[in-house]
Amino acid sequence: MRFIKKRHSCVRLEKESGTLVIDPGNFTEPDAAVGADALLVTHEHPDHFDEGNLRAALEADPAVQLWTLASVAEPMAAAFPGRVHTVGHGDTFTAAGFDVEVHGELHAVIHPDIPRVTNVGYLVDGAVFHPGDALTVPERPVETLLLPVMAPWNKLSEVVDYLREVRPTRAYDIHDALLTDLALPVYERQIGALADAGHQHLRPGMFTEV
Repeated sequence: MRFIKKRHSCVRLEKESGTLVIDPGNFTEPDAAVGADALLVTHEHPDHFDEGNLRAALEADPAVQLWTLASVAEPMAAAFPGRVHTVGHGDTFTAAGFDVEVHGELHAVIHPDIPRVTNVGYLVDGAVFHPGDALTVPERPVETLLLPVMAPWNKLSEVVDYLREVRPTRAYDIHDALLTDLALPVYERQIGALADAGHQHLRPGMFTEV
């Protein structure tokens, strides 16, 4: 399948059966979800869930469907009956011809004083794993890990340890909108030197085959 990096945590996956878009939040391009056949959202934080982006895609094509957790599904379901599906850890489903497994339950800890929201990760076609805002380790091997590199809830050592624990064949950065051009070479160098996996930073709009 083709993997297309969009801004921050949003990605597009394309193959003959259709196009799947994950986490078109408010840091990503306004048209990131347009043309998708299916949408997945990992959790309710606005950099992952932008209601306007989702509504634009759902309104543009009555065949488009959304899979997400309850906190996102609830405000969307009334406007799009039968097209919004609630999922949780352990669920499996098919979206636009992609086989999807759901892994994880909670957002990573930002601070002990901040309540943790629900968060799920999606393993697509048994190959590409998007963890959302958590360092969830799926209970099966992962070929391509989408690696959250910069967030209020993580630090570089945790990112490297997560990569070492999942042990993918390759990893591509996500959750990178807060990573400045000055910091990017530092992260690339450190992660590349410490992680036992192929690691690459793709700028928005770049793509590769996975």
